[in-house]
Amino acid sequence: MTNDCLMRSLMFVPAHNDKLMDSALKRDVDVLLLDIEDSVQPAENKQKARDNIKKYLEEGKLKNKIIFPRVNDRESGYLLQDVYQLTLNGITGFMYPKSKKGEDIYFFGKLLETIEYEKKIPRYTFKIIALIETPGAVLNIQDICTACPERLVAVAFGCEDFMTELGGKHDDKSDSVFTARAMIAMGAKANKVIPIDTVHVKVHDLEDLERNLIIGRNLGFEGMLVLNPKELPLVHQYYSPTKDEIAWANEMLSLSKEAVALGKGVAVKDGKFIGPPMVKMANDILRKSLLING
Repeated sequence: MTNDCLMRSLMFVPAHNDKLMDSALKRDVDVLLLDIEDSVQPAENKQKARDNIKKYLEEGKLKNKIIFPRVNDRESGYLLQDVYQLTLNGITGFMYPKSKKGEDIYFFGKLLETIEYEKKIPRYTFKIIALIETPGAVLNIQDICTACPERLVAVAFGCEDFMTELGGKHDDKSDSVFTARAMIAMGAKANKVIPIDTVHVKVHDLEDLERNLIIGRNLGFEGMLVLNPKELPLVHQYYSPTKDEIAWANEMLSLSKEAVALGKGVAVKDGKFIGPPMVKMANDILRKSLLING
């Protein structure tokens, strides 16, 4: 399932705000997270946000876009309205916030299944991105990643709510969220789910953004939540294979074929180790390059 998903950048857009919606449509972003949750206040604007998404779909403005509305959680009183109104053609899936444990994702998956059945929509049409926002959710990452494997395509880290509940503080080196980021990335990759790094809250500090992108990529993240369009070029740069990486991947596959022809599963040629892990890494790099470049 994840092989078909390019999720280098996932940008939040308040769905009740026409100006921001129109601006977002002009951006080179992989996934639009049309928000019905935190950024949509007061509560009366939530119906406006739903209506806006439907209007933009009907007008064809969201055509060829990957759309994941961020719905309200199941304790909010708004979740059923969100998903019933927006289980529509053109919606790829939904971001579910405050995913505390696997039970939340299982419940949400069953709700989607019920609506799909009632609307005569094929089962598992709508996918899920789980937003990990609490210390408990980080500790339950394995449970969350396995709760609805037919729908869950990604988990994303929400560091601000996490730090608030933890009672911790941000530091210049991002050490305070390093463990949580590492656990989310490992939990996701262990279950073939895409890990998405947290937003960069210093939206005007591109040097700090670059530093965090390097950390995120080194930890195994495949993309990042984005608040400001000015972040997109750097996010795409760091979450896209470089020319050198693509050349290395092609060379690894070529050397692997030579090793197999010689009856060797693992070999060293020209000082380069060639084995199954390197071949898998090479295939992953070329798969991502193909998704980006077509």
